[in-house]
Parts: sequence; C-alpha cells; structure tokens
Amino acid sequence: MSKSKSSSTKKKNKTTKHTHGQTTVKGILEITRSGIGYVLIDDKSGDVLVRPGDFNTALNGDTVRVRIVKENLASKKKEGRITEVVTRKQNEFIGHIQLSTNFAFFVPDTDKPMPDLFIPLDKLKGAKHKDKVVVRMLEWGKDDKKPVGEVISLLLAEDENDAAMKEILAEAGFPLSFSDTVMEEALRLPDIISAEEIKKRKDCRKILTFTIDPIDAKDFDDALSIRKLQNGNYEIGVHIADVSHFVEPDTALDEEAYKRSTSVYLPDRVNPMLPERISNELCSLRPNEDKFTFSAIFQLTTTGEIKQFWLGKTVIHSKHRFTYEDVQEIIEKEEGIYKEEIFVLNDIAKQIRKQRFAQGAINFSSTEVRFTLDEKGKPIGIVVKESKEAHQLIEEFMLLANKTVAETVFKTEVNHKPVPFPYRVHDQPDEKKLLPFIEYAKRYGHQFNTSTPEKIAESFNLMLADVQGKPEQHVLEQLGIRTMAKAAYATKDIGHYGLAFEHYCHFTSPIRRYPDVLVHRVLESVLAGKPIIDKKMDEKCKQTSERERAAMECERAGNKYKQVEFMKSYVGQDFEGVISGVASFGFFVETVEHKCEGMVSIISLSDVDEFFLVEGDYSLAGKRSGRKFKMGDKVWIKVISANLDKRQLDYAWVNKQTDATTEVENVRPVEKKVVKKRNPKPKKG
Repeated sequence: MSKSKSSSTKKKNKTTKHTHGQTTVKGILEITRSGIGYVLIDDKSGDVLVRPGDFNTALNGDTVRVRIVKENLASKKKEGRITEVVTRKQNEFIGHIQLSTNFAFFVPDTDKPMPDLFIPLDKLKGAKHKDKVVVRMLEWGKDDKKPVGEVISLLLAEDENDAAMKEILAEAGFPLSFSDTVMEEALRLPDIISAEEIKKRKDCRKILTFTIDPIDAKDFDDALSIRKLQNGNYEIGVHIADVSHFVEPDTALDEEAYKRSTSVYLPDRVNPMLPERISNELCSLRPNEDKFTFSAIFQLTTTGEIKQFWLGKTVIHSKHRFTYEDVQEIIEKEEGIYKEEIFVLNDIAKQIRKQRFAQGAINFSSTEVRFTLDEKGKPIGIVVKESKEAHQLIEEFMLLANKTVAETVFKTEVNHKPVPFPYRVHDQPDEKKLLPFIEYAKRYGHQFNTSTPEKIAESFNLMLADVQGKPEQHVLEQLGIRTMAKAAYATKDIGHYGLAFEHYCHFTSPIRRYPDVLVHRVLESVLAGKPIIDKKMDEKCKQTSERERAAMECERAGNKYKQVEFMKSYVGQDFEGVISGVASFGFFVETVEHKCEGMVSIISLSDVDEFFLVEGDYSLAGKRSGRKFKMGDKVWIKVISANLDKRQLDYAWVNKQTDATTEVENVRPVEKKVVKKRNPKPKKG
C-alpha cells in the first residue's frame, strides 16, 4: 500500500507544480458568462485560470498581474490569483439605478459578471429609481466589497439610439467623456500665436494654403500649400496640425489621448481622442487664422518627381476652406476659385498615384456607406461613398508625407541602433489564405505569379483591372482583401506591402490618432539632432494597434446597428442581393439597394435540400438537388427579422429567377446625395 501511495505521489509531483507565489505574469482578464476568468498572457505562454474569489477587483478586459499558484506540467494548465490591476479597460458603464431612502446602487447592463456600484446620493445627478444612466467608477479599494461610482448622464427612453451608440463605445473601453482634470488642462492652453514661437518656425503664411475636407468636418488637421518656382517646378507643402506643441508628454491630456489612442467614428457622432478645445479650436487649421503646423514641403516636377524636400515646424495661414465636393466640381467643370492650383495639384497627384501602382501598390477598392439621419439619429436613407479625384488628390499627398517622414527617421541611428519609432507596417499575404484564393481565381481565368511578393501584387492588380464591371468583381475583390494581413504599428520596420512602401508611418492625423503624435515627437527630436530613445515604444505600438482594432469593431457595430434599424421598416419585403459570405450554418447576403448584410440560415433552407459547406468553392451545395449558393451569386431574399439588441438581420431565400448576364449592369444605384448630418471625416493616409 505504501509503495503504491508513494508511486502515486511521485507521479503527481511530476505533473503538478505548486509555485508558492514565485511566478507573476501580466495579461488581459477575460471573464466567461459562468464567472470563471482566464488571464491571456502577453507572451502567449498559455492562459491562467482565475476563480471569481481571486479577481482582486479586476473586471473583464482589464490588464492585470496574476500570480501562478498551481501548474500542471503535463497539460500545461495554470491557475492563479490576480495581484494587481495594471489598467482598467473600462471605467464607464451603462445600466440602471436602484434607489433606496439612504443609498443607491447601479446595476450594469452586461452579460459579464461584475458587481453593482455603490452611488452616493450626492453623485446621482438627478437620477431616479430605475433610470437608465451612464456611470463612472471612481474607486474600488481592496477592502471594499462594492466599487464606488458617480452618474455622468441620464439616458432617456426616447433616446434609444444614443444609448446604443454609448453602449458600443463603453463596452469597447472608450470613455464617453473627459475628466474635469483633462478639460481644465485643455482650457488652460494658450491660444496666442506668439512672435517668439513664430521665430522658431518656417513662416509659410504668405504662401497660398487651403484645406480640403468633408462638408461637415470641424477638425481640419491637414492643409496644402502651393507656389510655382522660377525653375518651373512647384513647391507643395503638406501642413499638419501641430498637436504635439499643445499636448506634452506626462500630462493628463497626453495620458488620456494615449489611453484612447484614436477617435472613434460612429454613424451619428465622433468620440474624440482629444477635447474639442484642441481638436476643433487650437489645432484645427481653420481659414483666415494663423496656425502652428508640422510640415513636409516638397519641390516637385509636373511629372511628380521629387527634387528636394524639407521637414520641420511651420506657421501657416489658410486662405480658403474647400469641401471635397467643391474641389471635384472645379476639376470636372474647370472653373472656380484657385482652379489653376487645383489642376496642378490634381495632375501631380495622378502622376504620383500612377507611379505608386507601377511600383507594386495594390489597387483594392471597397464600398463605404453613410447613413442619412433624422434629428433623433434614426436612419432614413443610405448613401454610397465614392472615391473621386478630389479624395485621391489629398490621399496621395498624405501618403507622400507619411512615407518621407518614415524614410527620414529610418536613416537615423543612435550608437548604431535604430531610433524606436512607430512604423505603420503591413505584412505579405497569408499563404494559407492566398493559395485557396489563387485556385478559386483560376476558375475565372486569372493566373497568379507567386515567385516573389512583388509578382503577387502585380498579379492582384492585373486581376482587379480585368474584373471591373464583370459579375465576379465583387466576390474576387472581397476574397482578395481577406487574404491580406492586417496593418499595425510596430518598431520593427518590415515595410507596407499593400502600399509598396519600404518605410511608412502615420504623420498626417495627430488630432485623431495617437501614433501620429508619437511620430511628431520623434521626428522633432531627430531633426534637432537629439533623437528620443523611448524604451516603451513597443508597448505603445501594441496599445495603439489594439485600440485601433477596438475602434474598428465599434464602427462596424455602429454601422450594423444602423443597418438593422433601417431595415426594421422593411420586414416582410423582398430585395435583390449578393451573397457576401458562406459558412456551415448559412450564407450572408448584402442587399444591392441598401448594402445591408443579413444571414440566410441553413435551417431555413431545409425544405429545399440538405446543404453542406464546400470551403474551396466558397459555396453551400445541396446533397440531392445539386443547387449551389456561391459567394458573388445574385439572389432574392425576404427580410424576416431585424433584432436591434443583437444587431442582427435575418433573411430568407426567395426562389426567384435572376438574370446572371446582367448581375452588375442592372444593379439599381443608390441615390448619391450629401448627408446633412455630421458624419465621420474620411481617414487620410
């Protein structure tokens, strides 16, 4: 008996390691609906299970330190206790007030287990029992059973849309308001353009300068200047709002901007990275005002050849504020203010664009939609955004500035080491996704040369040019995009594959992107001959990349909510659509008229046949009938349900004949019109 027991104990000791609190690691806590937590470790060494009693005030999504208390070496399973909350993902929550005579509690609306918040009566801001509110967590000490919070705002029942948009932002960890400290700091910033500061800068105020932005934009973060030189070339300046002049490191403003890392653009609002005092006033390059800028000034030939360039701090004076529509009208009608300068800029931009694609940039295009909204934010129409020459004009000069800044910093070394810098990188296509796509494209007669990354890009461009106006255009474009890696911020400069740039960064939108602020600071130090060596740059790249992904998810969720809200009016009606995706559980359809995507469940097709997924064919195939539903196919659907809570549209397939020969030509165009409500500014560069 003792021998058996000894053997069993020895075996157990080989597989289970009790660490006695020696190992502490950092990661992100994910809490399941059952209440069990898992800390996802930064180094990908495996998740650590944490039981509810060991959360130590941590909430879902928080970055934490966890002490490993038990580890099974055979299964590599770990169990631990959270010792510290490093950063909170979310400090603001949406839910309901429960009010008693002497106290109040806030009950959050979430499917993730978390405690109610205690709300002091003087922090209710007029909220009553059962009111829906936004609450900010103020403190949660280790010895406190309940966190303490304060009401920020009330959410009225009639403002269902407002509550939905705020919930999307809050759940993603984006604060809905700025703290008093941040607002006070912003208000204290001087708005005087001092003569002393002007002396430190290149004075460009006498050079013709203007902005080109959406009609509803309020933050003008870039401007172009142009003048003809005696040698026949043109001096073109890309002037960017000098946010880093106002937002200095280690301030409350800087900490808040870093935490957010990006502005978030929803269909009916912008959740800004910086207070409006900075984004819409101090830094906005408004017409007829002197403004501080950080500039890339190029001497260019009419063919787009760069003869020389200069980077540095400037002061400008915008003479005019153009909308994209204004500039497009000047290009098309050949008349309007500063038309000669617009023509020159557009001609040079077209030359630069042509060269960029000749060097291997991939010419993917995607359809973007905007919603026409009523005064309550309810969608009453959908507008398809078109990328015209006016947009491409701005895009090319922003890309040129971003590329030039990255190349300049890349050449700088300190002690034979590169300067830590947030490059914008884009890896080569994922081979696992690329090879099935290439096989699929062959069915439409498209051959891919995979000998080098450059040849792959060339093959993509040949295919994209060839499919224009053909029935397979939509499916090949969408599947092609899915083979691409995701762009991100990183200190390791692997280049930008999609743009065919060896070095690239984000310099041109510091009002809405924190990496651009970092770029400005590093560039300024490099130009001064004293490069900043930021040892936390890797961490900052990781944070800003993560927040960018979260913002994109918010934007998708916001658009989906509006799609569902819009289609609620059409439940029971039939629409023509295009199959936009297939899965084992059904296929997705995007309506031609409204670009609203919903799902046709495989269960709803059971009366027709038993369908199964054919992965390489991107289709669902019937076992008996031979009927197929393939990506890119035209189909008719009926809107069955529109669930706002789930942000989900359910469609049913309608057996109608579709003329395959006119799949593209007969698509009914969505009315093009200007959206009067404030919509997000297009992201330049």
